[in-house]
Amino acid sequence: MQKEITIYDLARELKLSPATISRGLKKSPALNKTTVQRILAKAEEMGYRHNNFASSLRNKRTQTLGIIVPRLNSYFMTSILAGMEDVASKEGYDLIISQSLEKMELEKSNASTMFNKRIDGLLISLAYTTTDIAHIQPFFDKQIPVVFFDRSFPGVESTSVVIDNYQAAYKATTHLIEQGCKKIMHLTGNLTRDIYADRLKGYKQALEENKIAFDEKRVLVSTLNEQDATTAANTILAMDAEQRPDAVFCANDLSAVYCMVHLKQHGIKIPDDIAFAGFNNDAVSRMIDPNLTTIDYPGNKIGEVAVSCLINLLKGDESVKNTNRIILHSSLLIRESSLKKK
Repeated sequence: MQKEITIYDLARELKLSPATISRGLKKSPALNKTTVQRILAKAEEMGYRHNNFASSLRNKRTQTLGIIVPRLNSYFMTSILAGMEDVASKEGYDLIISQSLEKMELEKSNASTMFNKRIDGLLISLAYTTTDIAHIQPFFDKQIPVVFFDRSFPGVESTSVVIDNYQAAYKATTHLIEQGCKKIMHLTGNLTRDIYADRLKGYKQALEENKIAFDEKRVLVSTLNEQDATTAANTILAMDAEQRPDAVFCANDLSAVYCMVHLKQHGIKIPDDIAFAGFNNDAVSRMIDPNLTTIDYPGNKIGEVAVSCLINLLKGDESVKNTNRIILHSSLLIRESSLKKK
């Protein structure tokens, strides 16, 4: 095997001290630019690699952040990761990314792996089935900062970066009511997750303010995937004319689109027969015909803010330590799928 090149090898070749080589590799302003360029050129020529492991042992930092997301095959989640990568790279941090596939057990395993890899901080959006966060406790015990994003856990004294899901759902439901809809179905996710519980509350508040009775039978809880959306569509098709909803508000765009597609295949006109509103402003919301009314909130911005908070916590910023919840702006994008009143 080829010998690993060290700063001492570079020092011998360039007839400089190891300390000078070290400063040159870090592009220290204390050295003139010519010397720095000589050192960097020789390091590249000889195949020198910086020993991150040794540096982390000295600094007690790995310059690595761990990220656990529910799923990677989501436009919204990839936009969050893009925002995280942008900020992290500028601050000199590497990212380790894993997905829980919406399973608590896999989330536990991912968290354990992150902990054992000695990450400097953790960013996490909780899985669909997560009922407790005991697996995050080792991070708290070691004072490794944790930032929740999008999906947080109630009562935890840790920074969360979210939107006002209650207000967003209230706006979407109110819009449907303003279009003349009175029998509005709500397709939602696991109500132990704060985002879905808050969206249900916003939906119910809009109904109450408009004197429309809340009906539990019009709330369908599922994993919001293609199969569940198709099942929801079949449930709607099986209803008689009196029971059938005149609008559906979905807690994500994917379920809204698959439900719409199945209903259209069976002769339902959208929005004339049933209006639709979704949540997330995924790319698919602009590809379906008619285009889907949805809640827009910038995943990229959530990622940027979450990583910035985590890095500020690592720097000891007291103002961030005392901030439990950061709420970002969202807006209702009205498109053809909900416009009964042209």
